[in-house]
Amino acid sequence: MSVLDNWEQWKDFLGDRLNQAQEQGLSQNVINDLAYQIGDYLAKQVEPKNEQERVLADLWSVANEQEQHAIANLMVKLVQNNETN
Repeated sequence: MSVLDNWEQWKDFLGDRLNQAQEQGLSQNVINDLAYQIGDYLAKQVEPKNEQERVLADLWSVANEQEQHAIANLMVKLVQNNETN
């Protein structure tokens, strides 16, 4: 089973990667840029595995680059907020 198959597992996976990036001293700007690059890759190369991923893919497909950066930044915030709750 892939981490992409389950939304909660995907968020946990992203949270773990976020923690690793922060522990390695990456700035928030670098983290947000990496999130954008990952989102762009997923949107172009990976078929959504659940409803949440389908919504993100649909939003990504109609967004301009600035809006895609906003989506990626919101995913980072979502993962960060999950860790504090």
